[in-house]
Amino acid sequence: MNKETKHIIIDQDTVKTYGFLADLNLLVKGRLTAMVVFTSVIAYLLSSGFSASAASVIFLAIGGFFIAGAANIFNEVLEKDYDKLMKRTMNRPVAAGRMSVSTGVMIAGFMALIGMTILGMFNPLTAFFGTLSLVIYSFIYTPLKRVTPIAVTIGAIPGALPLLIGSVAFDGYVSELAIWLFALQFLWQFTHFWAIGVLSYDEYQKAGYTFIPGDGRSPAKRIRYQALLAAALLIPLTALMDYTMNLHLLSASLMYVAAAGFIFYAIEFVRDRKENNALSLMFSSLIYLPVVLSILLIDQLF
Repeated sequence: MNKETKHIIIDQDTVKTYGFLADLNLLVKGRLTAMVVFTSVIAYLLSSGFSASAASVIFLAIGGFFIAGAANIFNEVLEKDYDKLMKRTMNRPVAAGRMSVSTGVMIAGFMALIGMTILGMFNPLTAFFGTLSLVIYSFIYTPLKRVTPIAVTIGAIPGALPLLIGSVAFDGYVSELAIWLFALQFLWQFTHFWAIGVLSYDEYQKAGYTFIPGDGRSPAKRIRYQALLAAALLIPLTALMDYTMNLHLLSASLMYVAAAGFIFYAIEFVRDRKENNALSLMFSSLIYLPVVLSILLIDQLF
């Protein structure tokens, strides 16, 4: 008989039931990891001009999933005591005590080994960048979050590497396209994260994180300007991509429109005159990146 052990966590007045698969999804941060896989695959297809085989795309997705999942598990293990203090993270399996630290580390170790092996099948540089992403995210960015705001800049590096990894996986070297894609996701992350930082400022303060500047009651105004600056820099980056990639007029125009829309919400974020301006910016960031990558991908078809 196949029985699944279930764990029950009582969070305020809500009873939540978790099975193994649900816990595994929380452990690897399923949605975040899926985003990593999506961006890597898009970059791989862009570099290949759609000449890549379906098998290679699947292997890249699996390798990227295992590397990203391992990094997220190490992150949760290292932050388990702080995750307990925040509502949005308190039900993660290690923080909630449904999974031991040793089990989490063992799963992460196996996933990292498998992920590195698969990425190494493409070329050594792909495995190197995959490993670099895991190390920076898990063992540099994660501890720095409790020390300094520079953690955000450090964290933007592994956050932007998936696009570069996907491109390098096909080309075997760091191409101009790989650099532009890395820059795109690197800039995007500042705007995206500072919106989240404002939304989650109180919880981060309660958990003792100091990487979001503020006075303890509200986040510093300068992070709103930093979010706007990063969004504004997407315009000249789009111009560079248009020039070097020889984009179709329609594709380039749509990318400028997408960047302008993103900047609009960043301006509203700076003005801070409307409720939920941070939430609007966060959602616009979640729309912007997939839209731009899709435009680039479709451009390759014509």
